[in-house]
Amino acid sequence: MKSLFRVLRYLAPYRALVCVTFFFAALTTALELLPPWLIKIVIDDVLPAHNMDLLWWVLLGLLLAYGLKNLCNSLRIRFNNMLEQRVVHRLRREVFDALQRLSLQYYENRSTGEIMSRVVNDTEHVQRIFIDGFEGMLTATLTLVGILTILFILNWKLALLVLLPIPILIIGGVFFTRRVHRYYHDIRQQAAELNGYLQDALSGIRETMGFNRQSYEQSRFQDMSQQYGDSNLKAMYLWSIYSPSMIFIGSLGTVLIVWFGAGEVVAGRLTIGEFVMFLSYLVLFYTPVNQIHSVNHLLQHALAASQRVFEVLDVEPAVPDHGTLRPPKARFSGKVEWKDMTFAYRPESPVFTKLSLVVEPGEHVALVGPSGVGKSTLMKLLFRYYDVGDGAIELDGYDIRDLPLSTLRDQIGFVQQEPFLFNGTVRANLAYGDISASHEQIEAVAMAAQAHEFITALPEGYDTWIGERGVKLSVGQKQRMAIARVLLKDPPIVVMDEATSNIDTETEVHIRIAMDELMRGRTTFIIAHRLSTLQTVDRIVVLNHGIILEEGDHLTLMSKGGLYAGLYDAQFHV
Repeated sequence: MKSLFRVLRYLAPYRALVCVTFFFAALTTALELLPPWLIKIVIDDVLPAHNMDLLWWVLLGLLLAYGLKNLCNSLRIRFNNMLEQRVVHRLRREVFDALQRLSLQYYENRSTGEIMSRVVNDTEHVQRIFIDGFEGMLTATLTLVGILTILFILNWKLALLVLLPIPILIIGGVFFTRRVHRYYHDIRQQAAELNGYLQDALSGIRETMGFNRQSYEQSRFQDMSQQYGDSNLKAMYLWSIYSPSMIFIGSLGTVLIVWFGAGEVVAGRLTIGEFVMFLSYLVLFYTPVNQIHSVNHLLQHALAASQRVFEVLDVEPAVPDHGTLRPPKARFSGKVEWKDMTFAYRPESPVFTKLSLVVEPGEHVALVGPSGVGKSTLMKLLFRYYDVGDGAIELDGYDIRDLPLSTLRDQIGFVQQEPFLFNGTVRANLAYGDISASHEQIEAVAMAAQAHEFITALPEGYDTWIGERGVKLSVGQKQRMAIARVLLKDPPIVVMDEATSNIDTETEVHIRIAMDELMRGRTTFIIAHRLSTLQTVDRIVVLNHGIILEEGDHLTLMSKGGLYAGLYDAQFHV
């Protein structure tokens, strides 16, 4: 129920729509209660007296009641759908906004497909609360109140008989709700896992083809799909027992009414018209009762989905954006200092211990060391993807934890070894560095990054659609686009995961020219893989076992014969 009340709070900004929906629901209900009363007039007043003039008025009343009821019902549906879409849109937007605020750690512990399932599928199921939940419960409640009022006015003894099955229906509803909610929680979880697998399988389709593992993936998908289907069947089987049972119990009330009501007619205490009217209202009474059971069934599915949605909204970022410091300058000089920094992903396995490093503005520094020593982690800490344990990282003398995340990350550009490009045009991907950039500015950075020539050779130039992750481009082309994108951002600090491995010599020349352009006048960190490319950097920092083992330029470190020299010799003199 907590999740239900939380979802319903989203109605607050749309009070006017709620009131309009409620108004037309009330009118629909009132008009639905009119025909049995008119039919009673036909039986008791028109037929015995052969009063055809009155019959025409009754028929007109029926036509108006049915027409107005359907008109009001149409308006109710329209306004309710409008309300539902606005609420679900707002909820979906809040979930996406929350995902933008969360730290990298959240994404590293979950599959992309599972997260997508929460944003799209689970929020879509939440709308059932408004389509079948809010609307269904509202109309059913209004109908029940209206009919009960009329029934007690007609004959209070018969009305009491109508209520006899209600306690059993309530007990059955509570039992069903508790049981089926657990089932639907499992269903939503398995749906997310299935989406996660599907996203992974489609993203890795080239590997699947290359290793000829189509049959293996088909088997995996079949198993997961079967488990998902079996979980759905559990809920359906429970519903197949619950729904007919509740309908049968409700029909017992009808049997009691026919038995007692017939006796009342024979005794002359009830007219035939009143008895028929009572039976007509009785049919209308059990319809919303059964509707409530059906709505409850759908609501449990929606509430299970809403819990998963609210889990995202309730997650606190591992790296909170509490920075309130507003530096006097928008662009920093680029001095970076790590002060006695300690960091660990897991407490028992520290990555860095009391590490200190100062990098001056405009200095080019390469980070070197065996695999897994923390070269990339050091840069993630600079971006504040994670927070340090002890010590601090300072940018131009400011502790980066005191800076707003947007201010900090505006100062840093990142070129990955395998750049990520969005499924869009060349222009849109380049403009990601500055979404307000003009075409001339985009062309200028493309030229500087040695990318303009191959872009203009594409079928539609800068408006060419490059596919998911830039699949239509070569590795070298994607690298140059990534460099151009950072050039457009124009940050004082650049982090480069060395981009020239596994490419041909001609492409490497183009990328080298683009990298030199990007590094000019900027503090640059190079996560080094090919040590032969480091002979021109200002300083090489050698990391090992959480500390800085060596520092210096290429010649100095080679003359020392330490770890760097050993790595260099192992790479080039095997």
